[in-house]
Amino acid sequence: MTELLSAGLLTALIAGFLGGGHCIGMCGGIVSALSFALPPSQRHPVRIASLMLMYNLGRLISYTLAGALVGGLGQLLIHSLEPVRNLLSGLAVIMLLLMAFYIGQWWQGLTRVEALGRHLWHFLEPLGRRLMPVTHPLQALSIGLIWGWLPCGLVYSMLILALSSGSALHGGALLLAFGLGTLPTLLVTGALARQVTEFLRRPLWRQLSACLLMAFAVWQALPLLGISVPTNH
Repeated sequence: MTELLSAGLLTALIAGFLGGGHCIGMCGGIVSALSFALPPSQRHPVRIASLMLMYNLGRLISYTLAGALVGGLGQLLIHSLEPVRNLLSGLAVIMLLLMAFYIGQWWQGLTRVEALGRHLWHFLEPLGRRLMPVTHPLQALSIGLIWGWLPCGLVYSMLILALSSGSALHGGALLLAFGLGTLPTLLVTGALARQVTEFLRRPLWRQLSACLLMAFAVWQALPLLGISVPTNH
């Protein structure tokens, strides 16, 4: 179980980094707002950095909370209905494969999953708008807490992985790892952000990354097929 959790955390971290291009598309607007909402005389690098850090801290808190809630739900389901364990594990494998197809740009159907969270987002999005423009770190933290619930197919894939973990602690850790993986792309700005995004969107890089996720999905599927996975003790 320890080896599986470690591999899951690594996969979540890598998935967050590989999905950086998608994150820029989803959160780029709010990131730009954090940089340019301040009057020109107050746009000091330290001030902007504090807003960016607090926004991302709020986002990570929401991710972790969502992962813990879903992981706890998985724990209840598995303890109540033992056969559900394999079902959830199989679903996690499918979602990892869909994520790989999305990152590899072979199939974009994962974006349809985002529709599941639109009703909640219609309620939360106006709350975030009321906090604009952002001029104080606490505002940035609050917006990050709200934007962490933005409908995102990659996040939902990680939530399925958290559900199959059967543990609130493990589920929270998985989503935290995913969120940490997204930080390099969302913390950089300007020309550097464009360079990072262009690199992440290169076909060869995306396809190699997708193959890596597919390899982990296959590794997770082996126990479901009755094939023992070697572990180090």
